Amino acid sequence: MNTVIQAANMTPGDNTLPHPLLTADAIAQMPEQVFVHPLNPRAIRQTKSLGDVVGFHHIGVHWVRVAPGHNSTEQHVHQLEEEFIYVLSGRGEADIGEETFTVGPGDFLGFAAKGVAHSLRNPYDEDLVYLVGGMRLEYDICDYPRLGKRMYRAGENRDYVDLEDSGSK
Repeated sequence: MNTVIQAANMTPGDNTLPHPLLTADAIAQMPEQVFVHPLNPRAIRQTKSLGDVVGFHHIGVHWVRVAPGHNSTEQHVHQLEEEFIYVLSGRGEADIGEETFTVGPGDFLGFAAKGVAHSLRNPYDEDLVYLVGGMRLEYDICDYPRLGKRMYRAGENRDYVDLEDSGSK
């Protein structure tokens, strides 16, 4: 781990909790992790898990970069968890239900559990960068309506089924 990140994560006198301040320099030095969505090979995003570094267990907060021509995820709706997106730079297209909206710096998207299905993509020539955050429940159910799939998640385990097999639609 980089010494700047280590220093940012040390609480004086308490080695059990990371320091709550994560500086811009420390964030810039963090390596990006590549995530490819298991149901959408065009959904490739680079992430930095900010919440993990400061010791969050119940809230996920991630810095995300989506390169031109890629999607952030597959259109989905969580049945139990809430999530948000706050655009930092670049532009993207958010599919919310059946509508498409152009989003850019300063735009906020908030998705309640059992709300409207949504996804985000970057058809533009510059990177789309945003913060995404949400709940980290032990269990969640996530529907992918365009694919007719449902995911059941328990901890790190994920099981994908056809919606017809899930008994809900």
